[in-house]
Amino acid sequence: MTPVSDPSTTPSARPTTFGRRLPNAACLPLALLLAAAGCTEQPTAPDSNPGAPAVLVGAGDIAVCGSDADEATALLLDTIAGTVFTSGDNAYEDGTAQEFTDCYHPTWGRHRSRTRPSPGNHDYHTAGASGYYDYFGTSAGAPAEGYYSFDLGAWHIVAINSNIDLSANSPQLQWLAADLAANPTVCAAAYWHHPRFSSGVHGDDTGMQDLWQVLYDAGVDVVLNGHDHDYERFAPQDPAGNADTQRGIREFVVGTGGRSLRNFATVAANSEVRNSDTHGVLKLTLYDSRYEWEFIPVAGQTFSDTGTAECHH
Repeated sequence: MTPVSDPSTTPSARPTTFGRRLPNAACLPLALLLAAAGCTEQPTAPDSNPGAPAVLVGAGDIAVCGSDADEATALLLDTIAGTVFTSGDNAYEDGTAQEFTDCYHPTWGRHRSRTRPSPGNHDYHTAGASGYYDYFGTSAGAPAEGYYSFDLGAWHIVAINSNIDLSANSPQLQWLAADLAANPTVCAAAYWHHPRFSSGVHGDDTGMQDLWQVLYDAGVDVVLNGHDHDYERFAPQDPAGNADTQRGIREFVVGTGGRSLRNFATVAANSEVRNSDTHGVLKLTLYDSRYEWEFIPVAGQTFSDTGTAECHH
């Protein structure tokens, strides 16, 4: 099957840093824009249909040599145009350069040019997650940080590194608050590895609460995670886990990229949908003021989950 290549859905090349954002490409000559952004490659072709929705699709807990499940989820990506996210634990067991070459690259690696990854704890089994950063290059952010943001259609998207300091005064959260303030949009999403809320084996991670607070205060709509090897969708809630239909964030745990799945433990509050026997990917279709979600199972499996919701603003 021929891999999808859709430059019209590649994230906008407008990097942000500590609340300061480069001007829109239409406002700068090309040479100045590339120099300011530190780019050496030619920019992506403009969207031929700017009114069309954008697509963000992916999962976490992905590549295992000797398993067919990561190839099955990669086959799904072959048929779905858009930007690919990963929610951590990209190459098992230890995120080595060899595992990225032998396990990740033959499957999800064929979509590397349109992938915006985030790292997991298994990627950090290799010192400094060097296998991860060397494989993904600048798409993964600076190696000492691993967090970054981009625009996708009308949405602002933030990739977080949950393997480093996320305390209230950490550099990452200071950057995040400034980035979200500098990039006000009607709709926004964030993704990383360790979920704040989960009914899976690992359960709730309270270490993510300060992160959630920054996202909640900025009006972020959607969070995508991995870590627990299952699929779970939550109702909108606040950082403390209280149901909040007005400003709450909807969280998806999508640890279904290829690693062996696990049963659920204790069902968390506000958990709406759970599945622990189906590999697949989550596709988000992003409109100007709303989004649709669809969990797409691998061939031969039947579980799915679909829905739509309006953004907060």
